[in-house]
Amino acid sequence: MADALIAITVLWGFVFIYAVMATMDFGAGFWSMIYINREKTKATNIANRYLSPTWEVTNTFIVALVVAVYSLFPSAANILGTILLIPGSLILLLLALRSAFLVFSNIATEYKKPLTYISGIAGIIIPGLLISVLPITHGHYVDFVDGTVNLNLNKLFSSPNEYAFIGFAITSTLFLSSLLLADYSKASNEMEAYQVYLRDGKILGPISLIMALLIMITLKNEVGWLYNKMMEDLPLLLISVGFFLIIGYGLYARNPFQKGERGMPRLAVIAVTIQYLIASYVYGKAHLPYIIYPNVTIESAFTDPNSFRAVFITYIVGFAILFPGFIYFWSLFMNDKRYLRQKGNQ
Repeated sequence: MADALIAITVLWGFVFIYAVMATMDFGAGFWSMIYINREKTKATNIANRYLSPTWEVTNTFIVALVVAVYSLFPSAANILGTILLIPGSLILLLLALRSAFLVFSNIATEYKKPLTYISGIAGIIIPGLLISVLPITHGHYVDFVDGTVNLNLNKLFSSPNEYAFIGFAITSTLFLSSLLLADYSKASNEMEAYQVYLRDGKILGPISLIMALLIMITLKNEVGWLYNKMMEDLPLLLISVGFFLIIGYGLYARNPFQKGERGMPRLAVIAVTIQYLIASYVYGKAHLPYIIYPNVTIESAFTDPNSFRAVFITYIVGFAILFPGFIYFWSLFMNDKRYLRQKGNQ
């Protein structure tokens, strides 16, 4: 059980990192599309400036996630590969479409607007499809019959819980990306774009909180076992809501270090990351020991212990090599004033 628990923690860590980075990435593509005709604010320029170096970094983690699933929980990967054939194929298609159109939009400048629209729309659909995996693992939409497994799409897409998750994914994508782009605009001294994204964050924050509450309501009605286990960690959920108040402070309060200026987006970005970390921990803990309720558990799907140790050591060595590079990239991207000024003058 200890090895399986370590393995699922590693896997959930990949899920969380990718979820945060990808939502900011996908959201930036959507905002680039929305503000493409408002050149004076430079909001699209800021979004494209963020997208250019980060979308490739983000894709690194989805590769690590897929490899982790197949290497750590191979039998679960076989079942997930079967039931996620249709949504998984759509996700891969949209990822390929978005990536290709992002590249072409910077090359074929005469077609920049339609290419930006297509990549922006694809980018906002992907999070909704990705998060659909979570309701599927709740078990009510998966039929195990005579050794075969099938996904009941009619039951899945008639579930309010499914749409609550999709709504939460889309609003969270736009919320997190607006906060990060506000922070990036401020670091780049693009104050008109900063005001635009700060306003978007103020609008989308309460909507995201409402969608999170809808998830809990629909979980209570449809997935009682998961809701009850989450309620065992109610204090942590309340702390998560408390961080939302810190986010609000970061959006509305005057910056004590810069007189006359409202908003501390860096504080809001940090607070929202911690908030999502706490909430995802409560959800993940409540989901244990099931990968797919009630037939697939972390122990029944776990790989050979010797294989696990080899894979685990490989991940440790790999991240020991890559992590300093990610830290340097982020410090260059968000803090190096020469880099920001250089990009701002292009």
